[in-house]
Amino acid sequence: MLIDVHAHIGRLGTERSEALDVNDLVNKMDIWGIDKSCVHCLSEHPEAHYLESDTEDIIAACSKYPDRLIPFCLIDPRFGLNSPDMDFSYRLEEYVARGCKGMGEMLPKMYFDDPRCLNLFRQVGEFGLPIIFDMNDSVNHYGLRDDYGLPRLEKALQECPDTVLVGHGPTFWAEISKEVPEDQRAGYPKGPVVAGGAVPRLMEKYDNMWADLSAGSGYNGITRDEKFGLEFLDQFQDKLMFGTDSCARYAKGAEAEIVGLMKRLREEKLLSEEACDKIASGNAIRLMDL
Repeated sequence: MLIDVHAHIGRLGTERSEALDVNDLVNKMDIWGIDKSCVHCLSEHPEAHYLESDTEDIIAACSKYPDRLIPFCLIDPRFGLNSPDMDFSYRLEEYVARGCKGMGEMLPKMYFDDPRCLNLFRQVGEFGLPIIFDMNDSVNHYGLRDDYGLPRLEKALQECPDTVLVGHGPTFWAEISKEVPEDQRAGYPKGPVVAGGAVPRLMEKYDNMWADLSAGSGYNGITRDEKFGLEFLDQFQDKLMFGTDSCARYAKGAEAEIVGLMKRLREEKLLSEEACDKIASGNAIRLMDL
């Protein structure tokens, strides 16, 4: 089985003709051999104007394919009172009752340990939902921010021990290496990974630190140094999940790079069957009780 923990639908910016609807998504899943997808929201964040889809859109869309699609909900940490004391429980209770299995994609342009973020993270954990976040430390882009070495993420892991935080995005995956050039920290660094990076350190130290392998950032993080990447996949096989983060319709001949990588890991026996099964679906099933 193959479960995509990071899928999208929505209207792409002002180009309404480029919208990816739920039927497009399922068609793409069929072509790529994906059995189930977790569908993420974005529109609750003003920074996410480029892909318009809110929690109500996602729940309605997923109800059309209940055996294939799994809804995620989203709440902006600034919602309501814009306060670190805001009570989100009434919304979380409703979303869980309506079938949401996680929160994402969390990507406000805020520091990871902003008290408003920590307040939301704690409450989400109380409802048993994991959070898939995007980390991008550029000033004018979407995505949570952090300093070198990810101390703010570490603070969140410490202060929200019951909340599983699932890492994703350019800055998160750049920090797989101890050395991160400043001009590549919000991009896709190339070349060998230097041991001692923040991501493997946090993955090893904290039970609630997980990661999804989606998008160019995840693929680059794993493949830029194949020897290190394979060791990383093997070491953290219990905390990594397959995802695509594909935001466009299927184009003939196109395939998300991570889909091809998963096939190669099995066909060339680069990872054990057990590890491949966990990353492909087993970890998602266990984390979200699917």
